[in-house]
Amino acid sequence: MVASDIRLRPARPADLTAVDALFAHSYARLLRADYPPSVLVTAVPLLARAQPALLASGRYWLAEGQDGILGAGGWSLRAPGQGEIRHLVTHASRIREGIGTAILRRVIDQAREAGVTRLDCLATRTAVPFYESVGFRSLGEVEVPLRPGIGFPAVRMVLGAE
Repeated sequence: MVASDIRLRPARPADLTAVDALFAHSYARLLRADYPPSVLVTAVPLLARAQPALLASGRYWLAEGQDGILGAGGWSLRAPGQGEIRHLVTHASRIREGIGTAILRRVIDQAREAGVTRLDCLATRTAVPFYESVGFRSLGEVEVPLRPGIGFPAVRMVLGAE
């Protein structure tokens, strides 16, 4: 359960700097146990960038509290009936407080209202248990190409219809 002083709201383009700061702070800390330093130095900075179009889409949510933005996450439509979870993260100092779960549930509900029956996700190794706890299942490891010679090991996960 999320604290009553935390509210979810759709992101706005003006939130770009704050979301970038959340990514920069949290990804480096939360992924440290599951990725080697080489990945943290080369790949994570490429991943940890807010996407302006996603922030403006109405499909990206922020958890906001007295200390600012504590979590973020959203989804994109990939094809009719198919969506993809995008950039879900909780502030590293606030994990296991229900913030990520609240955002993900909002995202799932919004996607279902839009007719999505399958949600895909490229999860970090760190996030696999979190996604499994809300019903996603693993389809196996993949390498996400970011730039020539730089990839990010992830786990493809799915919720819903095959």
